[in-house]
Amino acid sequence: MPELTPVLIAKLIAAFGFGSIPFAVISMWGTGIDILKYGSGNPGFNNVLRYSKWRSAVCLIGDVAKGILPIALFATGEVSGWMFGMAAVIGHCFSPFLKFNGGKGIATSAGVMLYLYPKILLPCVGLYILLRLVGGKLKWTERGTIASLSASVLFVVLLLVWQSRHMALLGFVLLLFVAWRHKKNFEVIAGARAH
Repeated sequence: MPELTPVLIAKLIAAFGFGSIPFAVISMWGTGIDILKYGSGNPGFNNVLRYSKWRSAVCLIGDVAKGILPIALFATGEVSGWMFGMAAVIGHCFSPFLKFNGGKGIATSAGVMLYLYPKILLPCVGLYILLRLVGGKLKWTERGTIASLSASVLFVVLLLVWQSRHMALLGFVLLLFVAWRHKKNFEVIAGARAH
């Protein structure tokens, strides 16, 4: 664990700042639509996708980059990479630009995973795409949530198998945080199954 120096704290704050940039809002500039009041009201890729594919691509690229950039700039190893990556994800979820509101952290988490473990992320992306396609065909409720969190679970399992228990534990902490951010989606899924 890196020593918590003033320089490290400043870098963590900067990582949080990178993460807090609301690309979902930026991608909707010029439309006259407030993404916080549109669709699900979530400032993230899936909600922008309801409006426009190309705008959702802008949002996705920006949100993924938020997970990559702080690690690329500041990290000196795996553990510090996780620290800066998690700071960026927290910034995305609690953006001061959105009155400490924000997205659910999947795309920014994917940026963290992509930078730290690109080979491990690849099969997870494959699972995500497969579940999105199957979910679309079968008209699953909250298929984006199911695909995203299933891919995140696979990522943690692969970390355990191919890396170490310590790295898998860090991945699990991130998974728990992102899953907590999806609590309303779980309620929708539970409600749909009850009917």
